[in-house]
Amino acid sequence: MYLGIDLGTSAVKTVLVDGAQRVIASESRPLTTASPLSGYFEQDPAQWIDATFATLDALKATHAGELAAVEGIGLSGQMHGATLLDASSRPLRPCILWNDGRSAAECQVLERRWPDLRVTSGNKAMPGFTAPKLLWIATHEPEIFAATKLVLLPKAYLGLVLSGEAIEDVSDASGSLWLDAARRDWSDAALAATGLSRDHMPRLVEGCAPATTLRGELARRWGMTGQLAGGAGDNPAGAVGIGAIRPGTAFVSLGTSGALLAPTSRIAANPDRAVHTFCHAIPDMWIQAGAILSAASCLAWIARLFGATEAELLAPLGLRPQAPSPVSFLPYLAGERTPHDDPAVRGMLDGLSHGTDRGSIVQAVLEGVAFALADCRDALADAGIAMTEVDAIGGGSRSRFWLSVLANVLNVPVHRFAGGETGAAFGAARLGRLAVTGEAIAAVCTRPQRIETFEPDARLVDAYAERLPAWRELYRPRH
Repeated sequence: MYLGIDLGTSAVKTVLVDGAQRVIASESRPLTTASPLSGYFEQDPAQWIDATFATLDALKATHAGELAAVEGIGLSGQMHGATLLDASSRPLRPCILWNDGRSAAECQVLERRWPDLRVTSGNKAMPGFTAPKLLWIATHEPEIFAATKLVLLPKAYLGLVLSGEAIEDVSDASGSLWLDAARRDWSDAALAATGLSRDHMPRLVEGCAPATTLRGELARRWGMTGQLAGGAGDNPAGAVGIGAIRPGTAFVSLGTSGALLAPTSRIAANPDRAVHTFCHAIPDMWIQAGAILSAASCLAWIARLFGATEAELLAPLGLRPQAPSPVSFLPYLAGERTPHDDPAVRGMLDGLSHGTDRGSIVQAVLEGVAFALADCRDALADAGIAMTEVDAIGGGSRSRFWLSVLANVLNVPVHRFAGGETGAAFGAARLGRLAVTGEAIAAVCTRPQRIETFEPDARLVDAYAERLPAWRELYRPRH
């Protein structure tokens, strides 16, 4: 048996997977995010631990025998968050999350201090990444910075609590800006540019490598003694979960945020258009990604405004669109990354009239996210990455209507899997398995059965292509 734990933004998801790669059981617990100021997003690390422990306690209550048989444990998690610990490994403040936009000025400082940033990391400095957040802390909370002895990403903090060791995998570390992406090691120049050193960093491992073991008291609590793997950031873990481990595969993630991602055997960076370069969770592979800050969270937002559930909003739309909505939506509720790198921009509904109904607005929200992913597609194409089909993962992949919209906007077939919304946790379980069995990666990271394919409709492809330029014209930088 193998265990996968995904520390997301909105929930912790834990899955038990057997040797035949069947999900035997799963548990999820919600998380909340604080926004003390506009553009600020934080979480208390204590709730990550409470939620994770709650999922494991629940599995112990219902599947004690299977939990006792766990051999390998993998962690995945939301990327980029800055978790600052003191000399006793206690958090000094809430974690600053991936979608936090407060450090825009520090990004410019960082690029001046370290001219090789884009060449070494494969990325440009953007507020979402971890390193600029530390410069912000140094300027605005100097006493916190001075007390910081260890900087961990969210998944690594969870791993520290579970094991007692500070360990990070290279895929998650790629999202910090402190990693030399080609060498898959910390960059001393990057750390120095933020007033840090390797002493502030966890030990690095590959995602599928054995890393550490569960603390004794926790092993006794849950009746398991599994080996922890290096793990992965959420999107690389999702790639492992759907077998996207070689060039020529591509996938779209519709989680709280969204991304269009392609594994590569070499770095194909395009930082000028805010394409992200990450090490993959498997050796000698990388991932190039276009990332948007709000995807399924846009649907959650409009559901909140209408006082309805997401299912209630989606059901009247049917299975596929008949035409583009007369309303347009910019999904920049928390700013945007690819291609704009604009933390200050905000969302917009355009084209409202007395005749606008709820369905038109909901459809526009889904289309706005799809158009933003088309921007990601074009930025990746500029780096030489063309996509002929994509697999869909994340909570948004449950919506047939949304995947149909995506197929027509991107003009490629979009495939859906059973259980695609737990892809990152399932991928983490696969990494846990690889860490203990030493099996061939390709033998474990197979592609799940596709249960449905959404083909582009030529009529709708043309209609959306005509709308895209006008949609892009709505963007106006605010900085």
